[in-house]
Amino acid sequence: MRRDYPDRPFLGVGAVIIDDNRVLLVRRANPPLQGEWSIPGGLVETGETTRDAIVREVLEETALHVEVAVLMEVFERILRDNQSRVQYHYVLLDYRCRVLSGEAHAGSDVSEVRWATLDELELLSVAPETCAVIHKAFDSAPNKLAR
Repeated sequence: MRRDYPDRPFLGVGAVIIDDNRVLLVRRANPPLQGEWSIPGGLVETGETTRDAIVREVLEETALHVEVAVLMEVFERILRDNQSRVQYHYVLLDYRCRVLSGEAHAGSDVSEVRWATLDELELLSVAPETCAVIHKAFDSAPNKLAR
């Protein structure tokens, strides 16, 4: 199933994983955000809950087992080509999560993983809407969800 030039939006999930006053970022290995730093996540599969999708995607991309805490944000990411046609359209649900076990390393669909402080987000050129949900998760996190 092609993701570009869709006839309908795709449902995706993202994980804002906070640990020790840092957030886990992944560098995307594939379009549409290839090479960019973002939060772990991906598409929901048919028959899968969004919470189950988060747990699966985080494990696949980072090797971490996480607990899903709370839904932080729902938004759409619509990317258009140079002729203004919709090239990508995602409805995204971002959840705050905490690490249960594992050590982060790059898995499927990502080329790198790293823990970053809030001050590093701009230096890494994290998208403004992703920064906003990360800040929202930090503001609402009890004790920054430290392990």
